[in-house]
Amino acid sequence: MILESSPLCHTAPMSDHRRESPSVARNTAPLLAALRPLLPATGTLLEIASGSGEHALAIALAFPALTIQPSDPSPEARESIDAWAAGHTRIRPALALDAALPWPPLAADAILCINMIHIAPWATTLGLLAGAASVLPPGAPLVLYGPFRVAGHLVESNLAFDEDLRARDPSWGIRDLELLAAAAAGFAPPDFIPMPANNLTVTFRRL
Repeated sequence: MILESSPLCHTAPMSDHRRESPSVARNTAPLLAALRPLLPATGTLLEIASGSGEHALAIALAFPALTIQPSDPSPEARESIDAWAAGHTRIRPALALDAALPWPPLAADAILCINMIHIAPWATTLGLLAGAASVLPPGAPLVLYGPFRVAGHLVESNLAFDEDLRARDPSWGIRDLELLAAAAAGFAPPDFIPMPANNLTVTFRRL
């Protein structure tokens, strides 16, 4: 299980239950730009490992006809998500969903997972892929954001990051995009968009 509110995220509590993640401020604008042609204009977006909840709010504001269903296994994260979402009727209460465990019955038109799979065991990634395949209709996107190996290659800064991750927990680490694609039963081969700070936005489409 991975808790998006782990110390790796450097979340800082605010005066209420809202938490802030510095990475959100850095990546929100380029991420929203990448998501605009990928997400449906209407329907429901299921976010896995929503963390502080800041991305859920930013997406709700940027996609005015899209309903956001955030989720996180951490009670503290869910408190923060719901605090950020207060007063926003298109953001549903956060679900207690652990991607590695069997998913409850859900329906979604798209699934988004930001900066999770490299700070979680491989079993969590497999659970994410299987859960997404069970939820999404044909043609719908599963969108992942974060660092990835492409053809086994990592830039120098991500090599150091990967070493740090594995030192923290041997089950963590930057995932190989080709291995991820091979494990994505029920999905077409992924497309990806290069992002700042050597990250990628990776999109799998449900077959």
